[in-house]
Amino acid sequence: MSERKLFGTDGVRDLANQGNMTPETALKLGRSFIKFGHGTKTVIGRDTRVSGRMLEGALSSGIISEGADVYLAGIIPTPGISFAIKHLNAAGGAVISASHNPPEYNGIKFLGSDGCKLSDDEELAIEGFLDHEPGHSPEIGSIYDAPDLVRTYAEHIASLLNPDAALDHVAFDCSNGASGMTVPILVERTPFASLDTHIICRELDGIHVNLNAGVMHMDNLTSYVKSHGLALGFAFDGDADRLLISDGKGRVIDGDIILWVLARWLKMRNSAGSDKVVVTVMSNMALEAHLAQEGIKTLRCPVGDRYVLETMRESGAGLGGEQSGHIIASEFTGTGDGLCTAMLFLNAIHDLKEDPSGLIERFGRYPQILTNLRLKRKREEVDMNAVNAIVSEYQEKVQGNGRIFIRTSGTEPLLRILVEAPEKSLVEELSDVLSSRLEEFC
Repeated sequence: MSERKLFGTDGVRDLANQGNMTPETALKLGRSFIKFGHGTKTVIGRDTRVSGRMLEGALSSGIISEGADVYLAGIIPTPGISFAIKHLNAAGGAVISASHNPPEYNGIKFLGSDGCKLSDDEELAIEGFLDHEPGHSPEIGSIYDAPDLVRTYAEHIASLLNPDAALDHVAFDCSNGASGMTVPILVERTPFASLDTHIICRELDGIHVNLNAGVMHMDNLTSYVKSHGLALGFAFDGDADRLLISDGKGRVIDGDIILWVLARWLKMRNSAGSDKVVVTVMSNMALEAHLAQEGIKTLRCPVGDRYVLETMRESGAGLGGEQSGHIIASEFTGTGDGLCTAMLFLNAIHDLKEDPSGLIERFGRYPQILTNLRLKRKREEVDMNAVNAIVSEYQEKVQGNGRIFIRTSGTEPLLRILVEAPEKSLVEELSDVLSSRLEEFC
């Protein structure tokens, strides 16, 4: 397969109005998406970023210039568009969001008629149409406002919660992003409305998305939960396809622990594919050990929730996700969905009679350090063979009882170094040495 030049691990992303994220590129992407064969009806959503409307207009123009109709959902989580595609029987959809990135970034990611993100091959095919001449369609599509989709999606998420599982004294950190539109509706439609429920970081002006809030700044939520004596706190990112949780002691329950809880719950329910769980190469080895004790097989795949989904489909696994909080439970959703995961987590700890304040101790993760080195060159220009040669020198120290994993980020100019082993001192030593050795490539 040829290398994609525009699409990364989660769509096209760049500084807004620069590089690959200009109105001109958005217009071309809209045209190409329809040329690729995504029918006559497309749903578009966005997060709160100020550049969202600009890109929405350009993307919509490209789509309708090819004779297809556009339904604008406005500010809505990425999984809300996944839901809306199936709700409207649309041929596909697009989300304008840079997910967890700062507000000066933006991005575009496409979903197919099944509500799932496109494969590498499909994105490569769309790139192939970018420089084609406009089709000069004899018909021009129409643009329809569809603001009710936000409420319809939020009410769907609310319906997933077992009313008895709603906890008193919880907080929802909206990261000043798209979940700020849906969380109030979710609270209104569930027992949370009459409980001590806190909604924080809900500025929708677009200039504060992900700033000192959400999954990228968990210290904000953990401090809030601890100081207010809450039971749990749920944090999302800008487009709400990720979830991380604060326990009542102000500690982070990450995607690995969430997967461990949900895997046991799905197996208890005898859900389809509950004998397998897909995780990425970043997940802690403790998760694999815990799942093995439950008779659940662990399958690993590259980083990226679309690769998680592909592996789930290939293996028949009903659950998959990332340590970073992208969780897919195929019985309930076709893409990472932070709000859905929060409701399922509450159902799970209720049915398993699990005390969330003791999960971190019981999980007992291997010490793990993830270091990010900023690249001063394009990720394609990094000599990964030379990088891996250096890594192999140190791999023997953790052979069979730990691991070292290096990769370039698909969304940011970073080289990521993961070191994991049972002994914290060894992890710290290797992490420091590798960071020093690999700085020459950055």
